[in-house]
Amino acid sequence: MMKKEPSRNSSGGARAVKKKVHILVIRLSAMGDVAMTVPVIRTLINTYPQLKITVLTRGFFAPMFKDIPNVSVYEADVNGVHSGVIGLGRLAKELRDEEIDMVADLHDVLRSNVLNSVFYLFGIPVKQIDKGRSDKKALTRAEDKVFKQLKSAHQRYADVFEELGYPISLKDHQFKTKFALSEEVKAITGDHSKKWLGIAPFAQHASKSYPSDLMEKVLSELQQVENVKIFLFGGGAAELPKLKEWEEQFSEVKCIAGNFSFEEELALIANLDAMLSMDSGNGHLAAMDNVPVITIWGLTHPYAGFVPFNQPPDHSILPDLEKFPLIPTSIYGKKVPEGYENAMRSIPPQAIVEKVLIILK
Repeated sequence: MMKKEPSRNSSGGARAVKKKVHILVIRLSAMGDVAMTVPVIRTLINTYPQLKITVLTRGFFAPMFKDIPNVSVYEADVNGVHSGVIGLGRLAKELRDEEIDMVADLHDVLRSNVLNSVFYLFGIPVKQIDKGRSDKKALTRAEDKVFKQLKSAHQRYADVFEELGYPISLKDHQFKTKFALSEEVKAITGDHSKKWLGIAPFAQHASKSYPSDLMEKVLSELQQVENVKIFLFGGGAAELPKLKEWEEQFSEVKCIAGNFSFEEELALIANLDAMLSMDSGNGHLAAMDNVPVITIWGLTHPYAGFVPFNQPPDHSILPDLEKFPLIPTSIYGKKVPEGYENAMRSIPPQAIVEKVLIILK
């Protein structure tokens, strides 16, 4: 990195140039968690424009941050040159050479803890996220469940910056201007004469995905609405055949998965009129661009703090909690108690359709 030459005063003497404070932000994965950092970092830069931010994450996620001034992405190759303890030590030295002044660890996993240990040896201060593990355990346990709203992930991220000396209020967040769509994207989407609805029907765990046969009923009803055009989002190889099948089945449905770069997908998402998502990454991508998000929850719950940014409570659609009182059974949807396999079937397709149409209007 090139260093700035000192400025000169009128008498010819050197005067030190005040360098921007450089904060390293660690958030390695997953997509939804990284997307939730975006409104926080936007607010941070808007509040403190003198800061310089480097986000340590997967290179694939870089387009999320392209519109934020003074923010760059440093790619963590955790499966290559930065793998293992030796690779992480190498990564820490690379980042030290970027002249970072302090570290905001928004991840708190083994990898980030190894990095933090090296930063401490370098004399670089580190503040780490409080994930609220004990509160989350109380929320998800079967016996003596403490069923209450926990602090949002966005606020937990903001708290780390406050510990570093840069308090922010997420109420001050300002959304970016929507990106224009490329001609390649327009060739598939057509014009925006109808309401554009994105649907991301899958999640990492089956317990968070609305059953395909019921989602098909949702699609069938929505595609008959005169002024609605539907775009399907997803990414996994196992998901693509079903998305393609629905595209062929319904005339007002377009499969976006596999057609565009991630940056092009983000631009399209930003131009949607609404997004229907599971408790998964696409909902957070839409929310960071001020798109109304309707979230269908399975065995997870909004109380855990992962509601998409700036979305009101009535945008969340939940299973029948009287029939399934153990919900949330886990934070990420991994734990499925006996008898809870079909909890999402207690959400009728018509309830989803009605909520979507209310928001689109």
